[in-house]
Amino acid sequence: GGVGASVFGRSVVMSRRPLRVGLVGGGTVGGGVYEIIMERLAGRASPAVITKLCVRDAAKKRTFALDEDKTKVVTSIEDIYQDDDIDLVVEVMGGTGVAKTLVIESMKRGKSIVTANKALLAESLEELQALSLEKNVTIAYEAAVCGGIPIIHTLQSCFTGDVIHEVMGICNGTTNYMLGLMEDGADYDAVLKEAQDIGYAEADPTADVEGHDVRAKICLLAKLAFGKTLVVDDVPCRGITDISTVDFEYANCLGCTIKLIGTAVRLSKYGEHDGPLSVYVTPKMVPTTHALAMAKTNGNGVVIRSANLGTTSYMGPGAGRFETANSVVADIVRVANQQTFPVFPKQDGGNDGVEGGLELEFNYISPFYIRIPFVDSLGIIRSIGELAENCEISIHSVLQNPIKDRLQADVCVTTEPCSLQQMQQFCHQMAQQDYCRQTPVFMPLLMKL
Repeated sequence: GGVGASVFGRSVVMSRRPLRVGLVGGGTVGGGVYEIIMERLAGRASPAVITKLCVRDAAKKRTFALDEDKTKVVTSIEDIYQDDDIDLVVEVMGGTGVAKTLVIESMKRGKSIVTANKALLAESLEELQALSLEKNVTIAYEAAVCGGIPIIHTLQSCFTGDVIHEVMGICNGTTNYMLGLMEDGADYDAVLKEAQDIGYAEADPTADVEGHDVRAKICLLAKLAFGKTLVVDDVPCRGITDISTVDFEYANCLGCTIKLIGTAVRLSKYGEHDGPLSVYVTPKMVPTTHALAMAKTNGNGVVIRSANLGTTSYMGPGAGRFETANSVVADIVRVANQQTFPVFPKQDGGNDGVEGGLELEFNYISPFYIRIPFVDSLGIIRSIGELAENCEISIHSVLQNPIKDRLQADVCVTTEPCSLQQMQQFCHQMAQQDYCRQTPVFMPLLMKL
């Protein structure tokens, strides 16, 4: 007998056998996935079995026990996507080259995908979504954003009748860890080296510290929340390389901390949140009472503001072997049980039904913090005020720690809400002043002044 069921284009007799999985990637996350599926969930009612594991080096010693009776080790992705016995492909290898070939060729053959690859998804979003619909297969990607926090499934299933105004999140554990150490007084170079030594940061840390990793993730969250597909490289992106311990001293004076945050927000035009969509990545001054300030060490957090629910917060581990593997396994089980949701459930414009889709406006509005490094002389505060006036920026406050070295001083200014372009113009003009020793550092203030 057995009950026949269609798992996104592939017929699986559910009572006879579990889903047959091809796992590509046997590293930290891949090992965690293997252990959970093949050990913790093993047994008569197991939802899945990993029949093939694809790795670069079959001879390499693994960090997990391989069940050679059930799992064959291969080194070619063709052995995965050309295998008609495999129902589901789990991609945890990373990158956008070989990984893209694997995902597309697997989908063309009617196999569903579970992936943790935010860069691939953000870069090829439209193509993968179209192929998913054409072949009646799914792409599940819970682990692609915020590791162990189930934010993808939440956005796919829990905001169906809601209108989202804003999504913002700490989506990179490496930089959050580094900023935490800097808050304790360590300088940037020292914390980067420590993050690399313990394996949080890569030898080339650009993707993390320049904000590119967060940018790919906020593009996915924006697509989920607002239905808008973004060109990743168009999204304004600033990382943490300009931040110093001095900024944390001033943050403390303001009752704030500093976090690297990806934001997707509907701007206000005629009423509240009825305007274009603004998406950007930047460090922000975050009040210590704000939910995102609670994300410590390599933790992540996402805050969503919406019409029905008001403000909701989602906090948890952003990375780690079993933390990320847990999200991958949750997707595998959902596919096995046919409990998946549309890959991106909202049309462009979300639930607002905006004709022709949402406009994009990257010139966002915010109160700002600016730190101006200067060589001490007369008339500096007056000059700052005049430059702000020229840029039509209203100053809210001026803060200055006692000057210890007249050649190496800093002054901090906070502003009333103004545009990003106004702030960039102000900092450009400021950098040309004789007393300014380097380009000012600025970041939005996550508070209403």
